[in-house]
Amino acid sequence: MTIQQREVCYQHGDVTLRGVMVYDDSLSERPAVLVAPTWAGCTAFEIEQAERLAGLGYVGFAIDMYGEGATGGDKEECTALMTPLVSDRALLQARMSVAVDAIRAEAEVAQAPTAAIGYCFGGLCVLDLARSRDDIAGVVSLHGLLSAPDNEILSGITAKALVLHGYDDPMVPPEQVLAFAAEMSAAQCDWQLHAYGGVLHAFTNPSANDPDFGTVYSATATRRANHAMDDFLHEVLG
Repeated sequence: MTIQQREVCYQHGDVTLRGVMVYDDSLSERPAVLVAPTWAGCTAFEIEQAERLAGLGYVGFAIDMYGEGATGGDKEECTALMTPLVSDRALLQARMSVAVDAIRAEAEVAQAPTAAIGYCFGGLCVLDLARSRDDIAGVVSLHGLLSAPDNEILSGITAKALVLHGYDDPMVPPEQVLAFAAEMSAAQCDWQLHAYGGVLHAFTNPSANDPDFGTVYSATATRRANHAMDDFLHEVLG
């Protein structure tokens, strides 16, 4: 077994996107799992998650949401990169969709099923993928944003959804969690939510250490979340 990594370039309109595909070259065609990034963009963290997925037998695809592999170095830069997509959810959904098409075009990838996981902003991205596309097997949001989009979406969500949430996350308070649950139930989605008590935002990121901002790493919550995610991916991808 050798884990391989290569850049995958793809287009959304006039924007060139640069994702990173990671896979075990000893396996034949296998399901892809997209990794949608935090607000900082596709960094070493997302590529590490894609590597972990490759070790589980999937093709991990750390996607680029901003174009040309752009990343933010501080809160102001990250906000500036993320805001245009959060403000235009149809644009966000379309950018997720072209990533699905791009990875399915790779020779190592099975055409279906496909899943997606996402962290923070990326959690919102994968949930919007489930809301807008009917050929996705499942999505996992890890400390993701849960707000419903303001554009027209599927009346019935066919993708299964797993939300892994820090209950004390100041960016996603309990009332938003309840609203999300109501939305998913109304859409007849097969959904589940694991809430970790005493856990804040960005709990899977070892570099998160800003209690005043509400972002703190939790090794225990990360271990539990990864276990739940692995079980879920095995269920939806086989």
